[in-house]
Amino acid sequence: MAHLPPVFQWVLLAIVAFVAATIAAISGFGGAAVLLPALVALFGMREAIPILTVAQLIGNGSRVWFNRRELNWSVVGWFTIGAVPLGLVGGYVFATAPLAALTRLLGVFLLFTVVWRHLRKHKPGRPPLQSFAAIGAGATFLSALLGSVGPIMAPFFLAYGLLKGAYIGTEAMSTVVMHITKLVAYRQTAVLTFSAVAVGLALGPIMVLGSFVGKKVVDRLSERVFVFIIDAVLIVAGLIFMVRA
Repeated sequence: MAHLPPVFQWVLLAIVAFVAATIAAISGFGGAAVLLPALVALFGMREAIPILTVAQLIGNGSRVWFNRRELNWSVVGWFTIGAVPLGLVGGYVFATAPLAALTRLLGVFLLFTVVWRHLRKHKPGRPPLQSFAAIGAGATFLSALLGSVGPIMAPFFLAYGLLKGAYIGTEAMSTVVMHITKLVAYRQTAVLTFSAVAVGLALGPIMVLGSFVGKKVVDRLSERVFVFIIDAVLIVAGLIFMVRA
């Protein structure tokens, strides 16, 4: 992308952002895995993660609004308890951390998650509500380093019994908390620049439009098709993380 004229770079980035937001609105995650490679190609990894965080904050906020009547606030509350402190720690670590090995490990984990879900003989028990504090802590710490951990969060939200609008909205609200915490840490470490905020805000309306389109699609999906799409996005995201590293 970097060798293209600036106008074409922005047009292509806008298209990728729309596709990313639409996918995220359908599956609850995967948008960052689609958008991040394009941002890295144009801005580099260190600046791409803060840009992605700003854009994702807007995109997730719109998904919260579109699914506001189906949110599970108890899950969000417990997620927040773990997300805030570990998000601040992760944001500080991001300023100096080597990221390649961790990115590959994340890709392997996502592929393993899909295989495990289909090979296990018994369905896992519903995770206790309080466990979302630990889920929020781990997911937010990794998100501060990698920019995208929605696929890691998905199995836990689904196992709790959240589907379609309830899953999309609750996961999105939890992610909003996560992104706000990360931005505070990025700002304190000077990783969050004015230009990063400007680019993220410019992508915001496109993310909202993609969320709107995705919401219309997910309302028409059966639960079986919905879960199939999630598996497909998990596999693609895992492969992208492994190759990108």
